Amino acid sequence: MTMIQGVVTSVFLGAPGTLEKAAQTELEFAFDGIVGDRHRGVSRRAWDLTDKQPGGTERRNERQWSAVAQEDLDAVAAKLQLTQPLSAGDVAVNLSISGVPEFSRLPRGTTFTFEGGVVLMVEEYNPPCSRMSRYLATQRKIQGGGQLGDNDFIEAAKFSRGLVGVVEVPGTVSVKERVSVETEVVPKWLRG
Repeated sequence: MTMIQGVVTSVFLGAPGTLEKAAQTELEFAFDGIVGDRHRGVSRRAWDLTDKQPGGTERRNERQWSAVAQEDLDAVAAKLQLTQPLSAGDVAVNLSISGVPEFSRLPRGTTFTFEGGVVLMVEEYNPPCSRMSRYLATQRKIQGGGQLGDNDFIEAAKFSRGLVGVVEVPGTVSVKERVSVETEVVPKWLRG
């Protein structure tokens, strides 16, 4: 078991029907996700290309929240040679956290425990999607006046798009709040 300390850099809320997420000062987490966010819910519909179930099947929602390392966003922006930095909201993610190395590679079962008591659990890696990549290509310019290609973000953000998961303990998370990140490698019942 490893404990890492990080800090919340920014938080964003996404309205239903849009990829855009608006900057907030805090987010309210309930047992079924972030209050007011488009990914809130106990269940969701399966996607054809990425889920085990046939598209449209009602399934458990393992994507109640999304988070990314601010350092990864900065690296992706530099790799793409963007004229402006990237925020979590620019890539449709709810939280950016700084100070956690190898953030996107944290294993399932990792917990984020925030100062205020909220606990979030990682379910899986959040791969860059083609819809987000096309959206960014229309929104961002690259240095020298060029334009991003439709798949440039997918290539630049491999293994650095962040994580998704579920809410274990509800409450409020604020910008600049400290977070303890604990990876669960060995189940508690197997520890000596």
